Amino acid sequence: MQAASFAPTVAPSPPLIPATPGRAVDTFFYDNKIVRNFGIATVVWGIIGMMVGVLAAFQLARPELNMNTAVTTFGRIRPLHTNAVIFAFVGNGIFMGVYYSLQRLCKARMFSDVLSKVHFWGWQLIILSAVATLPLGFTTSKEYAELEWPIDIAITLVWVVFGWNMFGTIAKRRERHLYVGIWFYIATFLTVAVLHIVNSMELPVGWLKSYSLYAGVQDALVQWWYGHNAVAFFLTTPYLGLMYYFLPKAAERPVYSYRLSIIHFWSLIFIYIWAGPHHLLYTALPDWAQSLGVAFSVMLIAPSWGGMINGLLTLRGAWDKVREEPVLKFMVVAITAYGMATFEGPMLSLKNVNAIAHFTDWIVAHVHVGALGWNGFLTFAVLYWLWPRLYRTPLYSKKLATTHFWLGTLGIVFYAIPMYWAGFTQGLMWKQFNAEGMLQYPNFLETVLQLVPMYYLRGIGGVLYLSGVFLMMYNLIKTAKAGSLLANEKAQAPALLPAALVEAHHEGHWHRWIERRPFQLAVGATVAILIGGAVEMIPTFLVKSNVPTIASVKPYRPLELQGRDLYIREGCSNCHTQMVRPFRSETERYGEYSKAGEYVYDRPFLWGSKRTGPDLQRVGAKYPHSWHYNHMMDPTSMSPGSIMPPYPWLFEDKIDYNMLPAKIKALRHLGTPYPAGFENEAVADAQKQAQGIVADLKKEEIEVMPDKEIVALIAYLQRLGTDIKVKPEQVTASATAAAQ
Repeated sequence: MQAASFAPTVAPSPPLIPATPGRAVDTFFYDNKIVRNFGIATVVWGIIGMMVGVLAAFQLARPELNMNTAVTTFGRIRPLHTNAVIFAFVGNGIFMGVYYSLQRLCKARMFSDVLSKVHFWGWQLIILSAVATLPLGFTTSKEYAELEWPIDIAITLVWVVFGWNMFGTIAKRRERHLYVGIWFYIATFLTVAVLHIVNSMELPVGWLKSYSLYAGVQDALVQWWYGHNAVAFFLTTPYLGLMYYFLPKAAERPVYSYRLSIIHFWSLIFIYIWAGPHHLLYTALPDWAQSLGVAFSVMLIAPSWGGMINGLLTLRGAWDKVREEPVLKFMVVAITAYGMATFEGPMLSLKNVNAIAHFTDWIVAHVHVGALGWNGFLTFAVLYWLWPRLYRTPLYSKKLATTHFWLGTLGIVFYAIPMYWAGFTQGLMWKQFNAEGMLQYPNFLETVLQLVPMYYLRGIGGVLYLSGVFLMMYNLIKTAKAGSLLANEKAQAPALLPAALVEAHHEGHWHRWIERRPFQLAVGATVAILIGGAVEMIPTFLVKSNVPTIASVKPYRPLELQGRDLYIREGCSNCHTQMVRPFRSETERYGEYSKAGEYVYDRPFLWGSKRTGPDLQRVGAKYPHSWHYNHMMDPTSMSPGSIMPPYPWLFEDKIDYNMLPAKIKALRHLGTPYPAGFENEAVADAQKQAQGIVADLKKEEIEVMPDKEIVALIAYLQRLGTDIKVKPEQVTASATAAAQ
């Protein structure tokens, strides 16, 4: 049932090399077992990751679904959901598609069966380590990079194994020409390696605790250079490679335009890497870096839509088949979702749009159109196309696959539309002033309560989407049972001709010179992706004026540092930002806008990316300790109707001072000006500050032991924003609103 291969040109071209009489033909076997294994992992982890996502969605509508336990709170399972769907579901889907297509494009078995197995089992162990650590609160808090340093090292090693296997296969190929899909695979491997290594630079202070090498503004720039390009080079470029292979196969049509694929590839990988700062507009990041991010984000429309057009026009003349084949239905919606997301992303990077959309559920809708539509639907299409070929039998039920398609489509609609509505509601309500020139909705909770119905609908959309995945699992299992796995698929191809003979008869497009040389292609791709990152990061790190210091900003005291680590452990930055933007609506609500110099001792930075709750940058010293105490015990006692869960374990668990000296020592090594030997005094200093907080609480008739975690968290919250002076009238005007 193997579909015919297609050359990456608009129409078949004459042979570039004269026939060679007596040329030897090699017989070899494709490894389908590794493809099957990654396919099974894709489905299993997809279901697990999406189930966690559905739970997280409903937790925002029904706080009791946090279950009153530490490991099931939204702040801890939200990063579990993102890691599961990105690195487990999509990651395994990438490897499934790459291992199948690369062998056939190179006309060679994978370089090493051992490396294939190490890659597969190593990746699954990494995912299991995320499942084991994230709910327990072991996290760096960096979005899409929450895993701690030992797991980061494991990711690096397994990624090297993948690259070794991929480049080894390319080196022993029997096809001189490298098809466009392979260009995207190479760029993916190289760029993800660079992103991961640079963003994961951290200093360990324990087996599952580290501090970022970067601080504040610099850490934010590196993180969103990584975060945006993780979307670009993990969720986009490998899937474009899969699109260029599987779409022509499924449609039985050649790729629409070879030249457009060249423009698409080189312009995309060069431009994408610059766009990270558009996640940090109106923040303390230098304006020039923000402007670069905006400019290159707008330019991204052209290559992105070039890829979409190349995909959709590949289906020219095949629309009758689209109506009949569920695989093509999934592919059409996937490519359309890619086009929608890559148009919306540049639009959201425009400052006037970003001012309304950022920190709202609009961004959540945007991300999920890409994730559910582009990544999810293309993965489903590849699975439905592969399984009958791996098991040598027709798909069990096209009707079930079509039902899955419509359930998934409805799921996306029910997810995205309420989130867009919620985002518009937030952005407009936060900025609304009344006729007297005062905030129309000073109480942040007024906005939150308007969103609850949309959160229910979002959860329903997730259930619809997930139910389709269960149907797919059943369909694939029945297909597999009806056939038998072709673990080693026999193939034949002539041995690779010497490069000199190929070049002697070279004709056609100039780009073929690059396509036949994987080393040069890899070097060119690496140079293309390094330029943007270097231009943005080097000045930010080396030019002092980009991060001016503020004399009154001091390092955290030991107890405050402990509290900050608890804040990170509980995932508070998933719902609360620490970045007051320079808008009148925000300075009225929260206080003075944030300055770069305020964050010089923040490792990691905690600016956040969404406001489910209010910004906390100026919350310090505005409320008595008792307010924070009661708020963490029962949020509704301070903010009736709050969707925040309670944190009772903070009142039971003791502060762990064992690592505090090592933390102080590590931070001093990274540049925090703690005096020499202060690590020996840190515990005593923390205990002294804790006694002061306990004494203040006792005056308000609250009895608590000084060694409880809630005391450390209060110390941190009361420190926020107190290093710089704000006008008294700002404190008064924003006091009630910021806390609700």
